Amino acid sequence: MSSVLVLTASLVVASAVLLLLCTLHDYRKRKGLPYPPGPTPLPVIGNLLDIPTVESWVTYTEWEKKYGEIMSMQVLGNFIVVLQSYKAMKDLLERRGQIYSDRPVSPFFDMMELHWAIPIARYAEQWRSGRRALDRSLRQSAAVLYRPIQKAKAHAFLKNLLARPEDFREHLEHFQGAMLMAITYGYDVEERHDVHLGKARELSDLAASTVLPGALLVNDLPFLRHLPEWLPGMDFKSLARHGRVLAEEVVNGPFNFVKEAMEKGTARPSLARESLRESQDGSQMAERDIATALGSLYAGGSDTTVSALSSFFLMLVLYPSVQKKAQAELDAVTGGARLPDFDDRANLPYVDALCKELLRWRMVTPLGLPHATTEDDVYNGLFIPKGAIVLANSWAILHDSSLYPEPETFKPERFITADGRVKDDHLLNVAFGFGKRLCPGRHIVDSTLFIVVSFILATFSVSKAKDDYGYEIPVEDEYTGMQLSQPVPFKCSIVPRTEATKGLITDVIATE
Repeated sequence: MSSVLVLTASLVVASAVLLLLCTLHDYRKRKGLPYPPGPTPLPVIGNLLDIPTVESWVTYTEWEKKYGEIMSMQVLGNFIVVLQSYKAMKDLLERRGQIYSDRPVSPFFDMMELHWAIPIARYAEQWRSGRRALDRSLRQSAAVLYRPIQKAKAHAFLKNLLARPEDFREHLEHFQGAMLMAITYGYDVEERHDVHLGKARELSDLAASTVLPGALLVNDLPFLRHLPEWLPGMDFKSLARHGRVLAEEVVNGPFNFVKEAMEKGTARPSLARESLRESQDGSQMAERDIATALGSLYAGGSDTTVSALSSFFLMLVLYPSVQKKAQAELDAVTGGARLPDFDDRANLPYVDALCKELLRWRMVTPLGLPHATTEDDVYNGLFIPKGAIVLANSWAILHDSSLYPEPETFKPERFITADGRVKDDHLLNVAFGFGKRLCPGRHIVDSTLFIVVSFILATFSVSKAKDDYGYEIPVEDEYTGMQLSQPVPFKCSIVPRTEATKGLITDVIATE
């Protein structure tokens, strides 16, 4: 027998023995308890070929019929758990939050040195410190203080929409970024192509495209980061290098702007200014921690509300009757003589319900961000190992036909009681995450959706666009299937409802 055959046979035997020993060790560790059910893994690669890469939340929901409310997969040594029911999510992510509040180890994020970003940071003291600061600044009572900024930026959005309605997506991105930069740093962004907004959006897109299991091979095979960059498939190295530079610019650029303004005495009210003043007065929070916490806020929140409002425009095209009903309610309250305000919300139950349905109908992050376990756990007789990646399939809950009949249909009425009041549906909270990882900016998101939706409905009519021959251009209910789900680009007609409503926009602008 040749030496090559002997070596090959030896490697096969050694691999088989190692696999057997690992299996025995794993079985003893589990004390004979089974893992959550799931598709049968292949040797070595596990379920790598089973993981859906597009609209994975839909596939996982279909698998629930076979595997139940909690399922698992194994991919190249990583253990993935998918939670499919509200009870399982509540039991594990909230009631056992001390175990399930970590984030998965991400070699790619480590290469980017993105450990400071609050949404994806590991469950450690730096995260706790930054999260406490955000919770204090963004609590419901504090969020009311930002309403003048939200209204002012929404007014500017109407102006841009009136001037260039075909660029509504660009206007939404500018609005959201301008609002967050004003709240966070007291900074007025450029009308178009603002450098700080562009970098924040690029960083957010990069993080969102690489966070889910299977997105980058280096996250499943960490040793790849140590291989030479000239090898095929090493493109992630230059991408991580670019991301690292980008992240530093996102954190330091606007923060240094505030520091310089404070030295000159020209700094406007903002979260950054108040946080720095508290730090100077003896706060325990270090300046770097303040900078990274605030950077997390404006980088992490730059796209989610934009996606929800893009869905709003799509809904207006697909459901003209909803638009008419909401506009009739608004006209009854404002008389068409003024723009709606936050104080009108109690008298606008249909518009309020419409905003709730937006959160349910087309979720921005159907799987949320992955959680990770910090120790072994047992749930309903199933073993969940330490270091498991845990996904909460919130889409499965908000599209459960037993809870929301005709879940694919946009129906604000589902959130209105028989006596005309708005239902308080606690299940909608899953759109913002769970437990210690619940989105700190959820109150800002809620009020932003309401005021922008109200402003648009009060002033514009949205419908299908027409081609050069006068035929309506078809619009499909089609979405991207990645971590951040948003409508694929579509065309629509956006025109002022009347000359009077057009005047509301120009009059507001004239008085700003």
